Amino acid sequence: MNINRLREIREDKDLLQKDVAQYLGIKQQQYSEYELGSVLISIEKLNKLADFYDVSIDYLVGRTDERKPYPKSILK
Repeated sequence: MNINRLREIREDKDLLQKDVAQYLGIKQQQYSEYELGSVLISIEKLNKLADFYDVSIDYLVGRTDERKPYPKSILK
């Protein structure tokens, strides 16, 4: 995972680690470990981060440089 991307996108939004950690319902220290790459992020947390930043998970993990999230599908 591109660990720098988490820090970059957070700093682009002028947010502190504690702000994002609070949104995720975790401690700031745990979020710091996400940014450092020392702890893997659950898919649930990745989904929340993608929604929070309005980007795709692929962007967060460095699979694409396209920030725009994919259109949401409507399941019937």
